[in-house]
Amino acid sequence: MMIQGLMTKVSKLVITAFLTGVCAVAFAQDAPPRIAFVNAEKIFVESNMAKAAQSRLQNEFAKRQNEIRDGAQKIKAAAEKLDKDAAVMPEAERIRKQRELADFDRELQRKNRELNDDANQRNAEERAKIAEKANIAIRQVAEQRKIDVIFQEPPAYLNPRLDVTDEVIRVLNNLK
Repeated sequence: MMIQGLMTKVSKLVITAFLTGVCAVAFAQDAPPRIAFVNAEKIFVESNMAKAAQSRLQNEFAKRQNEIRDGAQKIKAAAEKLDKDAAVMPEAERIRKQRELADFDRELQRKNRELNDDANQRNAEERAKIAEKANIAIRQVAEQRKIDVIFQEPPAYLNPRLDVTDEVIRVLNNLK
């Protein structure tokens, strides 16, 4: 009986040692994946491509923005004048001026919506160009540093050594 109990303990010990060895070999062969994170929004703001795109967009829409701003100032001045003169103005003229003011305001709002739609569309186009080049830069950084996975959105906490955003921006700035 005692020999049988001893054999059971020895066999359990041998099995445990064997499994421990197998697990150690398995873990030694499969190193944990190397991961990193990149802050996509920072790329869309701080890269040279992003800065150039922002400048192009500002230049492209500056004239229309100024026209809308000037129109808003004219509406404000006309509304103030109408309020001031309404008491001494014939009712028909007051109603006509109110309609003109309302029509001008609607037209200005329409132009503002069109401007916003056009600006949003152009911004999306520029971001798509930046994203295409940024993906090339991300792949280059991953290959250079032998990173298995690069996530685009950092978690609530990120060890700074896992953030490769600045390196990706540097590579992106050097892409032609």
